Order: sequence, then structure tokens, then C-alpha cells
Amino acid sequence: MKMDHELTIAVVCSSNQNRSMEAHSFLSKKGFNVKSFGTGNQVKLPGPALDKPNIYDFGTTYDAMYRDLMRKDYELYTQNGILHMLDRNRRIKANPERFQASKERFDLIITCEERVYDQVLEDFDNREQNNEQAVHIINIDIQDNHEEATIGAFMICELVTMLSVSDDLDNEVDEILQKFESKVKRQVLHTVQFY
Repeated sequence: MKMDHELTIAVVCSSNQNRSMEAHSFLSKKGFNVKSFGTGNQVKLPGPALDKPNIYDFGTTYDAMYRDLMRKDYELYTQNGILHMLDRNRRIKANPERFQASKERFDLIITCEERVYDQVLEDFDNREQNNEQAVHIINIDIQDNHEEATIGAFMICELVTMLSVSDDLDNEVDEILQKFESKVKRQVLHTVQFY
């Protein structure tokens, strides 16, 4: 696939809150055509205890989550960075979106966790495919915390930059990924699917 157009990119994590949104923010500031998604059944945010997460439906706006958590425990959600994260998110788009519900097509889908990568592949297995357009699905494992999300956004941006300057992505992708892996010292997974 010779890129005669701008790459369309999807960044996917579980809840479309932290890792995918940090990368979405970073990539869009660099001028990339990017969207972000989650693959979970619901959106989960840390709560007052590990076994008490805050759970929302994917249609719930970031603003509604922000106001809900502010009302529940302003201090806790300020200290753990959740309110800051939601504030950033609501400036990027209205609400988290579920990957499986999207009918859009992308050139590149980057997942932030192997489980999410598997869910994206499973979704492709369940879709009707016409073999019209190839999509490269790449996973980089990024821990779900604010610091790692920031580091992950830099790595994703670097990878997208390397891929976007390729004259022949389909033939050069493996070589680019090898270079990237040895540079960032993280293993990536890669597969090609079709729409």
C-alpha cells in the first residue's frame, strides 16, 4: 500500500480514558489524523478501593464522569489524577467510544495492551470482510498509569512517524517495527487484517 493519502489512525485501550486518550491528544497535536477507542464492555475508572471501580457506559460523556467524581470525592480524584485526565479528555472529544461499535476504517490500529489487541482481532474475525483495504494492527504494551501513558504516547508517536514516511508500508512495515523495537526495547505485536 503506497500511502497516497494521510494515514488514518486508531489508538485503542480498554476504557478509552488514559493510554489511548494520551496518545490521541499527542498525535493530534502533531497533526496526525487520529481517533481513539476502548474495547471493554464498560468504562472503568479507579474508585476508592481496588474492588470498587467507578463504572460507566461508553455513551457517558467525559464531562458527566468528571462532575460525578468531583461530587463523590473531589480530593481523592484530584490526588490520583483522574479529574485532570477527564478534563483533558473532554477537551479532545465528548465521550469514550467503543471500538467494536465503530464502522470506520483505518490504515493503522495501535493497541496499548495484548488483551486489547486480542479483542480487536476478535472483532475483525466477527466482521464481514470484503478484502478491500488492509489495516495494520500493532500492539505496544503500556501500563495503565499516567506516567506510562505519557511515555507510551511518545513511543506511539515515534512509531506512527516512522510508518507515515514509508513509501511502501506493506513491504517495509516489518523492517520499521524491528528498528522501532530495538530502539524502545519493547516487543510489539503486528498483524494485517482486511476490511
